[in-house]
Amino acid sequence: MCNQSKTKTKISTFQIHIVEKCKQNDRQAQMQLYNQYCNGMLIVALRFVKDTMEAEDIVQEAFIKAFSKLEQYKAEVSFGAWLKRIVINRCIDVLKSKRQRLIELEEHHLNVVDADYENEWLVDDEITIDEVKIAIEQLPEKYRYVVMLYLIEGYDHQEISEILNISEVASRTQLSRGKQKLQHKLKLEKNGTRS
Repeated sequence: MCNQSKTKTKISTFQIHIVEKCKQNDRQAQMQLYNQYCNGMLIVALRFVKDTMEAEDIVQEAFIKAFSKLEQYKAEVSFGAWLKRIVINRCIDVLKSKRQRLIELEEHHLNVVDADYENEWLVDDEITIDEVKIAIEQLPEKYRYVVMLYLIEGYDHQEISEILNISEVASRTQLSRGKQKLQHKLKLEKNGTRS
């Protein structure tokens, strides 16, 4: 899984050099960055949208946007991390537009989540990562994105709040509720429908 480590990744001078060449519209440098990150970004997109062609389109659009907005890239994070956020945002935009409505995040009804509960993640050892991913797919939309970004992509609540344009409190609450629903689904599968 593409979990980002919490330590700052040292950005290579080579990568900075390639990005600088891309800023000058160097097509060869752009192709080099594209080839380096294309497959990884496709895997990220496929976690959100299940159609390969749609995921490929999203990755293409993300690269176009990244190359057109390269002046905004300040090398505070790796180019890959910056691009991944663009891909995820594009995926969420596509999913939102498909449903013709925004994710409902009723912040005025949210309670602050107990921080200890957030670290509690109890699922049976026999449950596989694939079963967890399938169960995440079945979560209601408003929980699914936060759970995916936190558990699968490795983002923290500050990053999730920026990506989804919600408060950190909403992110924590949606994660807590999403995890509860996820654990319930996995227990039902284990005790009932699993062979």
